[in-house]
Amino acid sequence: MIRLFVSVELGEDVRNRLWQMCCDVPGARWTEPDQMHLTLRFIGEVEGHVFEDIRGALNRVHADAFEISLRGVGHFPPRGQPRVLWAGIERSEELLQLQRRVESTLVQLGLPPERRRFSPHVTLARLNGTPARAVGSYIAQHGLFRAGPIPVESFFLYSSQLGAKHAVHREEAEYPLPLPGA
Repeated sequence: MIRLFVSVELGEDVRNRLWQMCCDVPGARWTEPDQMHLTLRFIGEVEGHVFEDIRGALNRVHADAFEISLRGVGHFPPRGQPRVLWAGIERSEELLQLQRRVESTLVQLGLPPERRRFSPHVTLARLNGTPARAVGSYIAQHGLFRAGPIPVESFFLYSSQLGAKHAVHREEAEYPLPLPGA
């Protein structure tokens, strides 16, 4: 079995800016900069032959290159005990269109549809017993965070192997997006 997800990369400078905000929250397990990405679709564990089908099918996803920008921070779930701190993505119709095309391609391949609404974000930390007051303080301190524009010139299929401290991601395929009008 192989654990897969489809993502957009952020670039080293943006990841380093995000990493500078990763501190001062008790119970936070911070995402390492090289692991930060924007997930378009978490696929989960699949058999080897399904992996090959997915890798090939994603070649049929067509979209033009575009830009995204990061804006603000928040947490999941929005009510109750916070479990994840994230950096948000400004609304982008091009990003939503790319995500819908990836989702449609995977469903046509026979994968079950994603039940959760797509909420574009970059995971900064997973939280364990973090007091809501500490999360509120973090959000107040970093709520005006902005980064971008960030060029999106391709998307990626990654495998993910869970480890003791964090998952290790490995690029399995890259899918270039042509410049508009090219």
